Amino acid sequence: MAKEVFELAHIEKQNGVSASKDKDDNAAPTVGVRHCQVFILFLLIFLAYGIRVTLSVAIVAMTDPSASINPNVPTYPEWHDKSIVLSAFFWGYVLPQIIAGWLAGRYGSKWFLLGSTGLCGSLCIILPYMAAGLGSKGVMVNRALQGLCQGFLFPNVHNFLSQWVPPDERSRLGTIVYAAGPFGTVVAMLMTGVISASSYGWPLVFYLYGGASMIWCLICLAFTYNSPAVHPKISEAEKYYIEHSLGHSEGKPDYKIPWKSIWTSLPLWAILISHCGQNWGFWTLMTEIPNYMGHVMNFNIKSNSVLSALPYFVLWILSFVMCFISDALISRRVLSISIARKVFNSIGLIIPAVALVFLGFTPADDPNRAVALLVVAVGFNSGVYCGFNVNHVDISPNYAGILMGITNGISNIFGIVAPLLVQFLVPNEENPEQWKIIFFMTAIVYVCADIFYIIFGSGEVQKWNESGDGKEDKSP
Repeated sequence: MAKEVFELAHIEKQNGVSASKDKDDNAAPTVGVRHCQVFILFLLIFLAYGIRVTLSVAIVAMTDPSASINPNVPTYPEWHDKSIVLSAFFWGYVLPQIIAGWLAGRYGSKWFLLGSTGLCGSLCIILPYMAAGLGSKGVMVNRALQGLCQGFLFPNVHNFLSQWVPPDERSRLGTIVYAAGPFGTVVAMLMTGVISASSYGWPLVFYLYGGASMIWCLICLAFTYNSPAVHPKISEAEKYYIEHSLGHSEGKPDYKIPWKSIWTSLPLWAILISHCGQNWGFWTLMTEIPNYMGHVMNFNIKSNSVLSALPYFVLWILSFVMCFISDALISRRVLSISIARKVFNSIGLIIPAVALVFLGFTPADDPNRAVALLVVAVGFNSGVYCGFNVNHVDISPNYAGILMGITNGISNIFGIVAPLLVQFLVPNEENPEQWKIIFFMTAIVYVCADIFYIIFGSGEVQKWNESGDGKEDKSP
């Protein structure tokens, strides 16, 4: 009996020590490996957006012989299909989205991110040569192939975040990654304007972004891992914190993808409609602000690049303000995830819609008012980063990459349509009345998209997330 009592006491002591140790081990570091992974993704999106938008400013210099102080920089004033060239990126971009999401979920994201970025960087380097040898058609082909490469990025990034980011940090860390887009836009527009006006000329921009993409590939090769389970240096505490907050163990169950449940899910359709509305407005403004500034407000290439970048700098700053407020409201249970997503989505779409209506009534001789309204229209659009943009992971962590592939692929069709519509509706780029049509149309699209999201959006995990038949998986 004494022996049994002694053994019981010994076991209880061991359990107490073990519990205490577990408690200490489970205290995840405030800054850890997950933040390193997020920072690498930040650099990726920064470069990807730079490559994507630099042509919006560069094409002004490419078609204007007086843009550079160096008369030997090649220019092509005979190009009259600029809006078509700007839309070419999206011809390839929309194609791989869904399959990219599926591949990311099945095989992990690292190698797809590395390969697509390396190829995109190579195409960026050879773009000036294709422009010289094949004209605007060669640039269209190059940009379409760049788009095809970048079509793998966002589904894979979303899948990557679904493996590394705990729910309570989702708005904050997700926004840090996606806010790299507007930050990359700011840097690309400023740098492209300055370099295009210099003696080096516009080709240098493409060489720099191509080279930087190669450097990122080396960083990715050395430091990224598909999940905490396979990272060799992550602490057990951080690994436990991430995996248990996400409901993961050493690996995710191999579910059969519930395609019918996905396509008939109203919360997904709410994300899709909102994503379509967002991309309509975002890419209309992104690709055409330099043209509007140059032809209606009559700014030169340097001033044009600075003022075109200013709204996206404000967008980048406000995105951090929005994400910290959103996470605070959710973590303190002031708002549910569903309500928080809808509130910030409305901030990101309704306020810009109002600004665009006022912009349509702004006369050409009031450039300060036009710039201020563009800053509001683009800056407050940052709300969507805490709205629909992270909502895929809310409703289905297991299929977040596929959902992002669906909505990003379909919505970016409007990245093709928007510049082409400007080409059709604004034949005279110096006529502010024609630009008014574009601004009003974009405002209407923003409002309609947000109303649909408010009605049908959700922040709850859907039942079909857990198993292929749309029901909870009861198997061990």
